[in-house]
Amino acid sequence: MALRAFYNEIKGLKVRELPAYLKPRLTWENIKKTTDQAADTYIEKYIETSSSMPLYHVCIGGMIFCYLLALPHERRHLEHQQQLAAGGGHH
Repeated sequence: MALRAFYNEIKGLKVRELPAYLKPRLTWENIKKTTDQAADTYIEKYIETSSSMPLYHVCIGGMIFCYLLALPHERRHLEHQQQLAAGGGHH
């Protein structure tokens, strides 16, 4: 939802207007305030209601993290396989 709102805010701007629009929003104070608000909202929505969703979020986040961590190795492996297939060579 936040990305959709951000997109709706900037879609009418011209490229030259975008830096002036983004600069006040990308200050450390604004980022910290927004992060604190997001954490407070998350705590109110999931932690204080004894929801099981935080466990789900940790599991999914862990899977995404592990995938991103292994991605460079997998890409190298795939590239090596493609080179072997193209060259007809083998180890």
